[in-house]
Amino acid sequence: MNWALRAEGVGKSFTLHLQDGVTLPVLRGLDFAVATSECVALAGPSGAGKSTLMRLLYGNYGAGAGRILLRHRGEVVELVTADPRLVREVRRDTLGYVSQFLRVIPRVAALDIVAEPLIARGMTRDDARGRASALLARLNLPARLHGLSPATFSGGEQQRINLARGFAAEYPILLLDEPTASLDAVNREVVIALIAEAKARGAAIVGIFHDAEVRGRVADRLFDVHPTQDAA
Repeated sequence: MNWALRAEGVGKSFTLHLQDGVTLPVLRGLDFAVATSECVALAGPSGAGKSTLMRLLYGNYGAGAGRILLRHRGEVVELVTADPRLVREVRRDTLGYVSQFLRVIPRVAALDIVAEPLIARGMTRDDARGRASALLARLNLPARLHGLSPATFSGGEQQRINLARGFAAEYPILLLDEPTASLDAVNREVVIALIAEAKARGAAIVGIFHDAEVRGRVADRLFDVHPTQDAA
């Protein structure tokens, strides 16, 4: 496999400090990989650790065991032990993450939220805002909203901004946590098309899709996440 992102023997537990320090194991001995031009959907029952795995792959959680490897600028980076400055660089250039919720920044316009990762990678502000505007239009967000802060937008409108931001930078590796939640049928089709285009350009995608129809149309294969069990 021409893998772009892989986990080897990954484990994660949480300590419940308000419950006498009880340790809650979530993942143990998990092995996982996703290749370029592939979309892998995480499957498993609620509480199996799908969202925990996504956060581990992005580096928001530290793994208690194992390694997380990804290809960044032609080299292999071990994310668990990487210097924070390298992690920031990886997130800027290689690893994107669309969470279920937009982090709303007061007084920052929707257009600039989407354009920000492009500017961070060296694109001019005008070009970045142009690409941001085109993506927001494609996701059917009215132009009259582009210059407004999304703090008071609906959940579906905020999710479309989140998606535009995630797809704008054309990350080589993209993590998608329920990307079509809160979307109507028209915008679900747009997201399905964006995923297909990302795969066609070589992106490796890991996603959680509770919508079975969407999952069936975008995923090349499923990966079952089993709580505190070895995952093959």
